[in-house]
Amino acid sequence: QAVAACTPYIPGSFDHPPRNPAEKINSGYKAWEFLLYFYGLGPCLFFGLLPDIYWENYCSAVRSFQLLLQDICSTEELLEADDKFTEFSNGFKTIYVQRRSDQIHFVCPSIHAPSHIPFETARIGPGAIYSQWTMERTIGNLGEEIKQHSNPYANISQRGVRHCQVNALAASIPDLIPSSDAPPHGAKLLENGFMMLAATNTAAREVSAVEANAIRSFYAALGEPKPACWCPKLVRWARVKLPNGQIARSQWKEDPIPLEDIRIARNVKVGLNGEEHVVEVHFYMLLRINETLYPIAIGSFYGPPHEELLRRSSGTYYTVPHYRDIDVHVFKITDIASTVMMAPDPQYIKIFNGGEPDGTEVNRWFRMQRPGLKLSVF
Repeated sequence: QAVAACTPYIPGSFDHPPRNPAEKINSGYKAWEFLLYFYGLGPCLFFGLLPDIYWENYCSAVRSFQLLLQDICSTEELLEADDKFTEFSNGFKTIYVQRRSDQIHFVCPSIHAPSHIPFETARIGPGAIYSQWTMERTIGNLGEEIKQHSNPYANISQRGVRHCQVNALAASIPDLIPSSDAPPHGAKLLENGFMMLAATNTAAREVSAVEANAIRSFYAALGEPKPACWCPKLVRWARVKLPNGQIARSQWKEDPIPLEDIRIARNVKVGLNGEEHVVEVHFYMLLRINETLYPIAIGSFYGPPHEELLRRSSGTYYTVPHYRDIDVHVFKITDIASTVMMAPDPQYIKIFNGGEPDGTEVNRWFRMQRPGLKLSVF
C-alpha cells in the first residue's frame, strides 16, 4: 500500500509507476516498475522495516546502480560506484553468506559479478548503449513489424536490414530526418533548450503576499528595489519543457486536480550558487526589468536533507521538511536540472525508535529521481 500511495506523486515523465507488489507482483512484465520500486522508493520504504545493518548494505547496492543507470557517468561517479559495490559485496558475504565456502557458488554470478560493471562502463560505455533494455526494445520493434507470417524469419531479417540502412543514412545526412522538436503554438523558446509552454493567464493577475515579497526581493537583488506596498500583477505560465525532455508543471494548474487523477510534476531540482535544492513551483513567468526579459519561476523551497540518514543510506534516502509559504523565492528557469518525485515520508518517524518525536516528522517528504538522468549536475 505504501508503494501504491506514491503513485500520484510520481511525475508522468517517470513512465509507469510501480503498483502494489502484494497485488500485482505476478501480473505482466514490469521490469521498469521494479526498477522504480527497488532503486527509487526502496531506500525510504524499507527504512525501519529492515534491520539497520541489512538496510545500509542494501542502500550501498542502490547507490551503485543509481550511478551506473545514468546515461552519462563521470570518472568520479564510476569510482564511487566501484567503492559502493565493493562495500555491498563484502557486506553481503558477511551478513547473508557468513563467508561459508560451501555457499560461495551462489555469490559469484549474482553478487560479485556486478562489482565489475563500473570498470566495464569505463571500457565500453554506459549500459544504455548495450544493455537488455536496448536489446529488448529492438526485438520488440522488429517483432511488431512482421507482416509476412508464412516466412517470419526472412521477413524480420529484412526489416532489420532496412533499419540498418535507414540508421546509416540518418547518421550520414541528419537533415533527412525531420525534426520533431518544433515548438507548439504559444510556446516561448528560451536559452539552453528550455521552452515555456501554455497555459497562461489571459491578462495580468495579482499574486499572493508571499509571492509578491519574493518578487520584490528579486527586484532588489537586481538593484531595482520596490516599496513594500508594491504588489505586482503578472501573466503566469503553467509549464516548462526541460532540455532532458521532461515537462515541469506548476502548483497553479495542478492544485485544482484531485489527487487520484494526477501525476504531480511541479517539484524540481534546482542548482543555486553551486548548491542543490528541491522546489515546489508555484508558477513560471516572464519579468521585464529595464528592457531585459527574465524567464523566472517562483516556488516554495524544501528544507535540507537529514544528514545522518543521508550518510547511512549512501545518499539514497533523501528526506526533507517542506517549508511551503515560509520559504518562497524567485529563481531562473534555466537553473532547473530535472523534475523529481517528492512524496510524503511514512518511514521517517521510525528514526525515533518508538520514543517521543521531536516535531521534525511533520510535513516530511522524500525524493526519488528518474533513473537514467544525472543525479548531480552542480
